[in-house]
Amino acid sequence: MKVAPIVVFLFKDDEGFAAAILQALHPNTSSSFTRREEPFDHSLEPYGIKHVKASGSVSHFVDEHGAYMVSIVAMEHYEPPVLACALNEVLNKITADKSSLPTLLVPFLVESSKVKGQVKYLGSDESKPLIFGIRIGQNTDIMQALLNKTQELPSSLWIQHENFASFLHFVRVMQLPTFLLIGQTSQYLDTKSSKHHEIIHAIGEILASATGLQFSEERVVLNPKKKSGENKEPWRALYG
Repeated sequence: MKVAPIVVFLFKDDEGFAAAILQALHPNTSSSFTRREEPFDHSLEPYGIKHVKASGSVSHFVDEHGAYMVSIVAMEHYEPPVLACALNEVLNKITADKSSLPTLLVPFLVESSKVKGQVKYLGSDESKPLIFGIRIGQNTDIMQALLNKTQELPSSLWIQHENFASFLHFVRVMQLPTFLLIGQTSQYLDTKSSKHHEIIHAIGEILASATGLQFSEERVVLNPKKKSGENKEPWRALYG
């Protein structure tokens, strides 16, 4: 899978967070970037999975010379254990060229119930959304800029989130240059809440600053899907 040197990786979700980021990130009016869309559909038969594929879409931002500058990969939602297989397959496709690994920027919006421990608000303005950052790999200019715009995840916190845990595991094992952005919804669980939109806007602005794209808040439209109910299978307790 051909991608740009900078890849924003999104997991499609029922709450509409990934769709909102995908819609709101677009070429800056002062740039020559054009957008190209393409789907992907990778077989999972090597993992013994015959009836499900690792699917999604890629949005490429290309300059006037045809060079890929930024790619946004949006992968379909999967439950464990298919999640691990699909994620491994897509990451392997993205990083097939080992001589030139892309930098992965991976945003997550996590409910407060999934964040365990206590948060210390170290910022000077607590009215602003607190976005945590985790750097994996070498400290490039992009990584340093992102570190300056985010708060280090305290050691007292741990996150029980399947997509986050799986992604963190794979990028560490594969030694991929990665920056994870974590926004906590706190008590603002209503997608219509202004605070909810502020968190998405904060994450979007950080991504825009690192990619040369523009984030337009007016393009953020959250259309959460109705959930059919909680899965009560006992094995899910292992994943928080």
